Amino acid sequence: MAEVQNTPGATTAGSIEVGTTGAGAQLAGPGTGRATVKQPIDARVAVKPSFDVNDFPVPTGREEDWRFTPMHRLAGLHDGTAAEAARGESKVELSLPEGVTAETVGRDDARLGKAGKPVDRVAAQAFTSFEEALVVTVAKETVLTEPVKIDVHGEGGVRFGHVVIEVKPFAEAVVVLGHTGTGVAAANVELLLGDGAKLTFVTIQDWERDAVHVAQHTALVGRDASLKSVVVTFGGDLVRLHPRVNYAAPGGEAELFGLYFADAGQHLEHRLVIDHDTPHCRSNVVYKGALQGQGAHAVWVGDVLIRAAAEGTDTYEHNRNLVLTDGARVDSIPNLEIETGEIVGAGHASATGRFDDEQLFYLQARGIPADEARRLVVRGFFAELVQQIGVAEIQEHLLEKIDAELEGTVA
Repeated sequence: MAEVQNTPGATTAGSIEVGTTGAGAQLAGPGTGRATVKQPIDARVAVKPSFDVNDFPVPTGREEDWRFTPMHRLAGLHDGTAAEAARGESKVELSLPEGVTAETVGRDDARLGKAGKPVDRVAAQAFTSFEEALVVTVAKETVLTEPVKIDVHGEGGVRFGHVVIEVKPFAEAVVVLGHTGTGVAAANVELLLGDGAKLTFVTIQDWERDAVHVAQHTALVGRDASLKSVVVTFGGDLVRLHPRVNYAAPGGEAELFGLYFADAGQHLEHRLVIDHDTPHCRSNVVYKGALQGQGAHAVWVGDVLIRAAAEGTDTYEHNRNLVLTDGARVDSIPNLEIETGEIVGAGHASATGRFDDEQLFYLQARGIPADEARRLVVRGFFAELVQQIGVAEIQEHLLEKIDAELEGTVA
């Protein structure tokens, strides 16, 4: 397995890119022939956010933030044609424990955009075009013993959405946002954590094979608050998610976990930005993916910026990919920029490779059939991330989905 990493404690800016096709891995740099313009992280973070779609030029695919995305498969979300297409329907089912409220609001509600504004044209288009926003609020000092569930089922057509999840000070909650069905969807999701709040946010992309889903997730973490985000992506033709974390005060913690499984022809893209502009905050990122089939493509980009004012920062990001067959491709790019040496630690790593033949041989030598051995290895690869969810029924469902992916069936 090819691995490149910057060890914890590094105090200089770093940018490492790994492109993998099949079993091989190579560093991409000068001479790769890619007609793109690369930007430092601070330049990309500093892009002027806006609710107005007209403030963003139509991307061509040559921009740094769009260079891996197959633009022709976005169904017009990037150039405005999707907004002119027939609107689709979706069913939204809510499960709200005591102490949780939900309401639909208009675009003028003060809570919308509080975590952060759209930073690209698709997110701005989603804000400009949604009909009603959903705001879910966990009351102050409420400690939930069961999860909040938001199930979105697409029934075709084009849909734009906006969801705000606000966890008031010193409250604790698990919120599960699930996506099933089909259609073309673009959305903004905001996570607002009050001081001392704890939120586990789980989002599952289990779309039908022809769906297109693009979303920006923006979190604002309060003083001594703790966010755990778990992103799970299985379905869809093209899924492009953009999680972003900002800190409102010192003491905030953010853990971002991700699990994805790309089949033949699927494009699954996850782009993360963590902006450490506040002192004494922490972040940890672990994303893992598996790929199988001709044309399966996974993209992971992790941008972490430690600004000069963010003394005492502790951060690490890691992406691992398991390539199961020939014809699959991974682009994994951990980026780290550090503007102050007064930090606790900072590092990043990326690893991509095939099955460990020794592991398979060990299991088969003990009488375990090859297919079962393969399943056990993949389950073990994802196990630490599945366990982060903390909801037994969802964890079991995801393990069943992994087994179904390996068998080439749909659970």
